[in-house]
Formats: sequence, structure tokens, C-alpha cells
Amino acid sequence: MLAFAIELARQAGEVLKDGFDRPHEVRFKGAIDLVTEMDLASEAVILGGIRARFPDHAILSEEAGADAGASASSSPTYRWVVDPLDGTTNYAHGAPIFCVSIGLERDGERVLGVIYAPMLGELYATERGAGATLNGRPLNVSTTDRLDRALLVTGFPYDVQVKATNLRHFGAFIHQAQAVRRLGSAALDLAWVAAGRFDGFWEPRLAPWDLCAGTLLVEEAGGRVTGYGGGPFSIHGREVLATNGLLHDAMCGVLATERTDTDTPERPR
Repeated sequence: MLAFAIELARQAGEVLKDGFDRPHEVRFKGAIDLVTEMDLASEAVILGGIRARFPDHAILSEEAGADAGASASSSPTYRWVVDPLDGTTNYAHGAPIFCVSIGLERDGERVLGVIYAPMLGELYATERGAGATLNGRPLNVSTTDRLDRALLVTGFPYDVQVKATNLRHFGAFIHQAQAVRRLGSAALDLAWVAAGRFDGFWEPRLAPWDLCAGTLLVEEAGGRVTGYGGGPFSIHGREVLATNGLLHDAMCGVLATERTDTDTPERPR
């Protein structure tokens, strides 16, 4: 299944790459939440491939929605969790930081993940228990063990203009870490933690398709993934802390100290 997922991600990524320099049809799902015709074109490639090869599998995809393509009465062992274009705002503005993210669950457990950044020529892949790779080379998280020497990354929910979500945490980490970045693609943020480029990542109110593949990459590269308080992680929990492991407790401490009501995640669905 990993080879199949890699091929799908490459096919969808090439669709995005071919359309990158063209004018795009942009519509708004929210005040600053975009979708383009290329999100839908990439999704069509991925969902079409899965339905043809595995018609009994469920699919959860950002644009098509929950259990797209699965019969209402089925209780499939496998569920694909798909973001056909993570970083749509970057893509629509001509910034080449975006990716395709494809994850697979078996009985609710993340077992496979592929992230492909076509403009960067980077393909990340992982299977539970088999490690993580970038373009076929093994990945390992960083060895940074001090927060004041750490390069961190985060993002903001689409309603950041009306809610203060994550701003206090952002400010706290700006003061305590070496630096903090914001790329605009949670899946790539996680892949870069797995690759050792970033030492830690936190973000509230993410969706399962943002998290499924990337969090498994981090774990298989030797990192640690939890909720903000260090408890068990769920792709439906909508808050994530992913680190090299060495910084995890320190980052949990900052997140706990600076938590506000607006940082409280939605209940799992």
C-alpha cells in the first residue's frame, strides 16, 4: 500500500506542479480559507485512484468530506485520510511551499503516510514500524535539547482574525526559543520536524487530514507526538505537539503556562 500511496501522491503533485504558474479559480470557504480548482483536481486524482484500487476502503478528504466513496453501511478496516493540497493560500499566491498529504488508518491506527512537496522535489514516506524516509533516505529528528537553541514552527487557525487562538503561545515561544517560523502548511511542518529541520511544532484546531501522515512521520523518525499536555494524541483532537522528544517536556510546560480559553481545542468528533 505504501508504493500505491507514493504513486498517488506523485500523480496528484504533478497536477499541482503543472498548474502552479497559471491563473487560478479561487473561492472562499471562510473569511481567509481558500479552495482552488487545483485542490479539486488533485483530490480527484487521489480519490479516483483509491476507489478504483480499494473500493471497500473509507476515505476522509478535506474537500470531499467524511467517508467519501464508502457505503453508508460499511465499517471498513481501512480509511484513507487525504489533504490534496495543504498550503492552498501559498499555492494561490505563487509561493512554492505546499504539499499533498495521504495517510492511511487501519482500525483507527495510523499505519502509513506520504507527503509530497512537488516544487521542492521532496517525497516523505513512512510505514508504522519501518522508519521514515525523504526521497528514500532515512530520516531522524534533531538532537537539539535546549529550548533556547530550538527552531520551532507553528500555524494559526483560519479564524485567527476574530479569535486570539495561539497568539499567546506564539509570543511565549518567540521569547524562549531561538526562533519560530510559520510556513503555512501543517503537513510540511511535521515532515520538517521528522527531517530534523525544525525541533518542534505545535498548533491548535487542525483537522485529521493535516495530521494523519505527518504525525506518523515524526514518530517513525524518532520524535514524539502528543496533545499539548503530553497526553495521548488523536488526529481528531485538533491540537498537536510534535517534537524531537528532547524538547517535549519543555514545550508542554510553555503550552500549559500560557493556555487561555481561546486555546482550548474543540472536542474530538
